[in-house]
Amino acid sequence: MTPRPAWRSPALPVGPHVPVWAPQAGRVSLHLPATGEVTAMEAREGDWWVSPRPLPAGTDYAYRLDDGDDLPDPRSAWQPDGVHGPSRVFDASRLEWTDDGWPGRDLLGAVIYELHVGTFTPEGTLDAAAQRLAHLAGLGVDLVELMPVAGFPGRAGWGYDGVDLWAVHEAYGGPAALARFVDAAHAAGIGVCLDVVYNHLGPSGNYLGRFGPYFTAVHETPWGSAVNYDQPGCEQVRAFVIDSALRWLTDFHVDALRLDAIHEIRDDAERSSAVEPHPHLLAELSDAVASLSERLGRPLSLVAESDLNDAGVITPTHADPPFRMPSLGMTAQWADDVHHALHARITGESQGYYKDFAVPKALSRVYERAFLHDGSWSSFRGRSWGAPVPAGTDPRRFVVFGSDHDQVGNRATGDRPAASLSDGRLAAEAALILLSPFTPMLFMGEEWGTRRPFQFFTDHAETELAQAVTQGRRDEFASFGWEADEVPDPQDRSTVEASVLDWDEPEAPAHARVLAWYRDLIALRRRLGLGERALWPRVRETDDVIVLTLPPRPGRDDAELVVAVSLAPADGSGGADLAALVPDVDGLDLALSWLGAPLTGPVLRVGDTLALTRRDRPRL
Repeated sequence: MTPRPAWRSPALPVGPHVPVWAPQAGRVSLHLPATGEVTAMEAREGDWWVSPRPLPAGTDYAYRLDDGDDLPDPRSAWQPDGVHGPSRVFDASRLEWTDDGWPGRDLLGAVIYELHVGTFTPEGTLDAAAQRLAHLAGLGVDLVELMPVAGFPGRAGWGYDGVDLWAVHEAYGGPAALARFVDAAHAAGIGVCLDVVYNHLGPSGNYLGRFGPYFTAVHETPWGSAVNYDQPGCEQVRAFVIDSALRWLTDFHVDALRLDAIHEIRDDAERSSAVEPHPHLLAELSDAVASLSERLGRPLSLVAESDLNDAGVITPTHADPPFRMPSLGMTAQWADDVHHALHARITGESQGYYKDFAVPKALSRVYERAFLHDGSWSSFRGRSWGAPVPAGTDPRRFVVFGSDHDQVGNRATGDRPAASLSDGRLAAEAALILLSPFTPMLFMGEEWGTRRPFQFFTDHAETELAQAVTQGRRDEFASFGWEADEVPDPQDRSTVEASVLDWDEPEAPAHARVLAWYRDLIALRRRLGLGERALWPRVRETDDVIVLTLPPRPGRDDAELVVAVSLAPADGSGGADLAALVPDVDGLDLALSWLGAPLTGPVLRVGDTLALTRRDRPRL
């Protein structure tokens, strides 16, 4: 195989001369707040400016464009005083690492655990989160996914309004704390994935537009003007993003990146006359990451959140796209359709976009095809949507979940499934996710059935912006019948506090039982090698029973796996006849039972979830 060409950035490398791209400035000055010194920066080719002398690590600095006010470095790694303050020189080469023997962690088939640093522990820091890695290792987690850690305004927030794409949020501990967390995770056998946002920047602390054409009005996003990936000046903007991504993987030894809402990354350069045609930004990023992976000798993964239901997202960049989206070469993509169908089936909810997923056989369809809307009508969107997944696609390229930050936090009160479901239904949902052929993901606290909410919160200092966020949240849910005082105020500190995990809960008997179930499911997944099978399942359903069957790999000594779930109302009696849904059910061995008793004949008891195995498949 011919090695991919290494990414060649048009940007000057980050270093002690703190280079900055500022094509809109006639002159650039460097301000050192500690001494009050203001020094003219030297112009370089391509509208770059550099300091006339190197700055020692730990030096605070800011730029002044045409004698204007102080601005932080767009490529700052360290913002000790927040997004509006001066930058601080950070030397990543001084970081101390103990992970020389780390082989990496492939995302495909891995068990992923999504967490928000600020509410994962009472302390809300990366160092405190590192103290909980033993819990994740004991659970069987392969990869921990951190919601965005790039610098965002205030202390508390989800991080999707970040503005310092190269920095680590100071309230979480800054860049050195991220390195310590990754090093500790690797020591525990756990890879690290960072959630990164390249589709927009937040409104507070966003100074990029003062430096150059980082944004364009040619495209619109839900957050305003799009990031400029395909208009004049885009070469340096693209480098700003790709270089940032590669830096997380190199300087901080991160194993994977999750890219937020890629359908809002607007790059039409192939059809634009404004600039030279070039690959889609994400295809170029995929090739750059693949080249880096070859050079480092360890797997590096990219996982996309996409609303397009288009397998072009995960099609290799050298292959023809199967539908509308260019071949982007992502390792995997989130499969919201699987969540929606499972959520509707388990909870009975059918409002909003759940309406399409509450129909018979929706669950079977998404488990066997990944997308419900694969060219079919989407009532929520009011149009036909998506395209079929091509035959032969690896199901592990779809990340599935029963909960994530969006599907919990974007509910009016941030209520989790555990707040309204019985433990038996939570157990059923967990089995259908963790014993699936996809790449499963958990959301923090889910593993012990916490009922604490995960709510939407912000910490904007600007009064007008803070009021707009609060009112926008209330207006959003007013159309669903929620009163204003029923929707938690994102700006109220109590909203954050309500979302912090309670680490005493796993010790309580009811929560401990759920936690043991999750551990057993993950252990069974590993024992059966489900993460390596890459085979699509078969699903059979009745009104009250779901049966998921995963076949063995051809020519391998794999066990067939049958997951049988009863969703019948728990009236304490009766059960379902599995014989009609499972061939030769008497030849199956019981691996796990939520109710804890062995299978008696072909009867699935009310409220039970079973994992059954068979080494020798029945003759047909």
